[in-house]
Amino acid sequence: MAKNKVFSFVNVIGLTIGLSASFLISLMVYYDYTFDNFHEGGDRIYRVVTDFTSPEGKSYNSGVTVALEDALKDNSNFETVSGFYIERPAKVENREADIKAKWPSNVIFTDEDYFDLFQYKFLAGNQSGALTDPNSVILTENRAATYFPNELPHEIIGKTLVYNDSLNVKVTAVVENFKKRTDFVFEEFVSMPTILNTRLRGDFLDKNWGSTSSSSQLYVKLNEVANLEKIQEKLDALAFEHWDDFSRKHGQERKFKLQPLSDIHFNDNYGIYNWAQGQASKSLLQNLILIAIFLLLLGCINFINLNTARATERAKEIGIRKALGSTKKQLIAQFMGETFLLVLISVILSLLVSKLLINALSDFVPAGVSFELFKAPVVIISVIALLLLVTFLSGFYPALVLSRFNTIAVLKNNLATGEKKVKFRKLLTIFQFTIAQVFIIATLLVGKQINFMLTKDMGFKTDAVISVYSPRSESQLEKKERLLLKLKSIPELKELSIGGHAPASLSSNTTTTTYNNGESSAQTELQLLFGDANYAKLFELELLAGRNRLNDTINEIVINETARKTYGFKTPQEAIGKTIFINNENMPIVGVMSDFNQRSLKSGIRPMALVGDWYRPRFSRFQAVHASFNNIEATQLSSVMEKVESAYGEVYTEIEDYRAQFIDESIERFYHREKKTSTLLNWATGLSILISCLGLLGLVIYTTNRRVKEIGVRKVLGASILQINTLLCKEFLTLVIVAFTVATPIAWYGIYVWLQDFAYKTSISFWVFLVSGLAMILFSIMIVATKTIQAAKTNPVNSLRSE
Repeated sequence: MAKNKVFSFVNVIGLTIGLSASFLISLMVYYDYTFDNFHEGGDRIYRVVTDFTSPEGKSYNSGVTVALEDALKDNSNFETVSGFYIERPAKVENREADIKAKWPSNVIFTDEDYFDLFQYKFLAGNQSGALTDPNSVILTENRAATYFPNELPHEIIGKTLVYNDSLNVKVTAVVENFKKRTDFVFEEFVSMPTILNTRLRGDFLDKNWGSTSSSSQLYVKLNEVANLEKIQEKLDALAFEHWDDFSRKHGQERKFKLQPLSDIHFNDNYGIYNWAQGQASKSLLQNLILIAIFLLLLGCINFINLNTARATERAKEIGIRKALGSTKKQLIAQFMGETFLLVLISVILSLLVSKLLINALSDFVPAGVSFELFKAPVVIISVIALLLLVTFLSGFYPALVLSRFNTIAVLKNNLATGEKKVKFRKLLTIFQFTIAQVFIIATLLVGKQINFMLTKDMGFKTDAVISVYSPRSESQLEKKERLLLKLKSIPELKELSIGGHAPASLSSNTTTTTYNNGESSAQTELQLLFGDANYAKLFELELLAGRNRLNDTINEIVINETARKTYGFKTPQEAIGKTIFINNENMPIVGVMSDFNQRSLKSGIRPMALVGDWYRPRFSRFQAVHASFNNIEATQLSSVMEKVESAYGEVYTEIEDYRAQFIDESIERFYHREKKTSTLLNWATGLSILISCLGLLGLVIYTTNRRVKEIGVRKVLGASILQINTLLCKEFLTLVIVAFTVATPIAWYGIYVWLQDFAYKTSISFWVFLVSGLAMILFSIMIVATKTIQAAKTNPVNSLRSE
């Protein structure tokens, strides 16, 4: 290492980069794949979910109808059946200590069977009977400390909490929070009979088979001899039996399915319970693993290339060792030992770099991933296994090549580099640059698609619009109207409107609708967008025919173009005056508006209608005041937002639940996963280019050192620096061009497949491939020319002196 500093440096750095990426990625994979793997009989625990199919496509719901639990209770295939209902109370009080918690999360209504499915350690109280009676609650240790600080678990048994000002609930037990990684983040378990004393009473007494809510969750634990096919047949029969004929006639279908416990952490069709944590992606983890493998291979290829290229320099050493009695096995052991030491140094450096990367990539790495995970036995064993594997991959072939040298030929200096070995090194170099080229092309095209999504016209006004949401517990329209008046007095705000969510959001409200023209009927799921008479003007929704609604509560609708086509109207004008059957009423169509994107560009546009606040005076669907800005400067934004918050505080004096969202920021959140992919590719591209260029630099240094006399002779015979540089560059640039030729179709196909997930996508432009190819050639020329120009400038007297 001391005598060959450059080659040692290139080898160690290449392996360190590959190993650092591998360690970090391994931690992420280990972290995500160990969620909820500790539950007893976890491989037999399933969540029952609901899939819907209609002519518009498929949709998924993690919940089920509340009637399904009773229908499955007596099924002999199930060891345990337990449902729970997710609720978020507005307020929970410990009045004795004057402690109030507003909008506590992770509260569920459930029964004792839940604790048969998931084994919690009881710190106080007993599982038996804890959730039998109404108005009973089990708290986790953390939540108990919030409501009853400085009290031991057994001291709070029998004490009372008050939910939503009127519901008195007694604490019957305290359980320990799960110590291991889990998606079951619930903190309060209220007895199921208590739900009959809440606003949800009607839903649970009615047991409506036609209603599905993501809040209504159902879990089953199969017995050890259960037949999954028979269970699915039973679920299909129940879905068919309780699905109305009209829906089936119009191509709508509902299915109940079993989702394995191990799938919950990864499947974003159904989601997890802690949205703040973010859903893990199996495909992203698999891509990460591929990137780790490629980066490791690049480091190993550097090692193989440089050590086989330097074989002739070590030839005499090998010849002498053989002459003194060293066997082939001893030589292989020696070279493998050298490789092991280099890899060991790289591993130690990689562990230090990994710790830095975890902090540097905090936005990309899951919050629970920390350096402490390296203490896990599985991770330690994996690091040792990787050390041995990389040692074998990097060292075995060079050791085999070096140990095969013929002793007599070596000592007579008759050693020539085999053509096969040169070709093999060239193939490895081409592989390196192919991987780097694929990463460059993919990075450019993924970035192009993300930029396309963020800049594409959504069909409505998205810039300089803010939505100020009322508190979750506030159902009075009067306060929203007061807030609207106060915001109107702010001169920097232009248009204002009260409504539901913005035109594009993660929330939606849909209902089944029917249009009958007397000869045939068309049924579709219609998404409802709630807004006042000024909503369309604020968001600049284009009207194609008809008019806007006359007021906020009138039973009139304005449909979009997609809905118009779905109902069978040939032109927007034809739809005006027709009636749609919604919520057991005939609603007249008074206008048709242009389509706009209600979600990310990954999904298409669905039938939608702009409607008023139909449900007054029972309750209001209006949740927010939307406002557009009046051409303000960026420097004024913070002061305007302070005025908005101040107006909010004057209306909602006792509630600290201020939520204001810019529409363009909400749209940007649609592409969180794509941005993660882009970040991943940026790092992978940079590292692959670095490793490949380091390897190329090592080969260039070695090649120019071997050809130093040839360069001297050519200079003496009149060759210019440019001619000599061209001669030396040509060999390496040929390899880069071949790599580009191989990488182009691979990258095109990979991006083409990735883009199929998007309803709207950018074009795979030719210039992207051209730019990436030129960039790689430029990198290579810079690396090669750095050394070749230095060699070409060397005084031939010095290089030819020994002749």
